[in-house]
Amino acid sequence: MTGQDLIDRAKAFVAAVAAAKPRQTVEAFYADDIVQEEFPNLLLPQGAVRDFINLRASYDRSRYILASQSFEIVNALASGNCVVMETIWTATLAVGVGKLAPGDTMRARFAQFFEFRDGLIFRIRNYDCFERI
Repeated sequence: MTGQDLIDRAKAFVAAVAAAKPRQTVEAFYADDIVQEEFPNLLLPQGAVRDFINLRASYDRSRYILASQSFEIVNALASGNCVVMETIWTATLAVGVGKLAPGDTMRARFAQFFEFRDGLIFRIRNYDCFERI
C-alpha cells in the first residue's frame, strides 16, 4: 500500500469510530495482535495499554459515555508503514464526566500514530491533550 492508501485507511478508521459504527466494522481495521498505547493524560494519568479485548471493551464503553463525537483531522503524514495524524476531537457527553454534565462538550487535541501490516492496524499510540474538565 502507498502512503496515501495508509492515510486513507487511517482516516476511514477514525470516521468509523466517530460514527459509532458497530464494533465489527471498527475491528475490521485491526490486526489480531493490535496494541493501543495511550500515554498519560488528564483522563488517564497513568496512561493505558490495550490489546484487542481491552480495545473492544473501551469502544463499547465509549458508545455509552458519548452521545456523539467528531474528529477534525488537521494533518496526516505517512512514512513507511506508519501514519501520523493530528486531530481535534470534540464530543458531546451522554453522562457526566468530572465537572461536566450530560450534554456538555469535551475537547482534546490528539496526535495518533498508526502502524500498519498488510493494510491492518497493529499498533496505535495516542498522545491526548484534553481541555480541563
